[in-house]
Amino acid sequence: MTGKEHFLAIADRKSEHCGFWHGVPHDDSAAKLYAYFGVKDDFELGLKLGSICRFVSPEANNMWKTPDQPMGPGTPPMFDIYGGKEQKTLSQAGVFADYEDGDVDKVNNYHWRDPADCDFTKTIEEIDKTRATGQAVLSGTWGTFFRTTCCFFGMENCFMKMHSDSEVVDAVTKHVVDFYLAANEKLYKQATGKIEALFFGNDFGTQLDLFISPEHFERFIMPYFAQLTDQAHEHGLKVVLHSCGSIYRVIPRLIEAGVDILHPLQALAKNMDAENLSERYKGKIAFMGGVDTQRLLPFGGPEDVKKEVRRLKKLFGPNYIVSPSHETLLPNVPLENVAAMVEAAME
Repeated sequence: MTGKEHFLAIADRKSEHCGFWHGVPHDDSAAKLYAYFGVKDDFELGLKLGSICRFVSPEANNMWKTPDQPMGPGTPPMFDIYGGKEQKTLSQAGVFADYEDGDVDKVNNYHWRDPADCDFTKTIEEIDKTRATGQAVLSGTWGTFFRTTCCFFGMENCFMKMHSDSEVVDAVTKHVVDFYLAANEKLYKQATGKIEALFFGNDFGTQLDLFISPEHFERFIMPYFAQLTDQAHEHGLKVVLHSCGSIYRVIPRLIEAGVDILHPLQALAKNMDAENLSERYKGKIAFMGGVDTQRLLPFGGPEDVKKEVRRLKKLFGPNYIVSPSHETLLPNVPLENVAAMVEAAME
């Protein structure tokens, strides 16, 4: 069975055994990981460790041609969130911080990026390279429309405007989502039959609960979220959602919206433990992640890691992809623990 076949079996909840994905190492971790496992890059690392899938990120593969206005360090090149300034906090005021419902026309007349300027040449090269190995291809724009919208106002400010100026929040969200929809449509058409799943991220939770109430989640997130998932399904793709934090209260809605695989299962966030998730949702959705990156991987020993991976496999069953509870392996994770995670995953 190829990695692609295994991934699709898990997504369809018809697998006979678990899979594995190593995630995306942090830049400060990469060189040590490559040296330890005897590879030269992340592509080779995934193959060496037995990852059944690979995330081919358009944003990491020269998706944007040449912006015609300056971007601040750390800001997505598709959106000039801070007017060319550097992002320092999520609370920082974005360019729409003072906008109210009466300013919707000003939002519509803002200099929004043109998806026609997205170039997927390098992305498709990496997709073809991945397909040649038999791995499943996860791609599509990262699509962080919730975070991007919040940053345009400043996060707490955006939450307040959901109460006081809902029309302007909708206007900004629509432009952001329309960009991602158009960019993805362009990629899907250029890579027809070459992508197994849309993999996109929106962190909806804190360590304890959702950022916003379930009612506001339904009002300000789900209509736009459904557009992205529906589009992927219309192109025959599975949907893998990355959402950190405690999101247990909206998992049923995510399942209804067509999410096939939930990632990264932040193990220590409230009610996101494997026992709770498996009891409530096993058989309704597949899981990817769950190997704790807050305490276990950085501070446990190899035997602790192996024991936990075995426990997770038993709880989640065969329709599960063993992976870190955040896709980025940070430098504080001992390399021996990474090896232990892989060894137990492959048992």
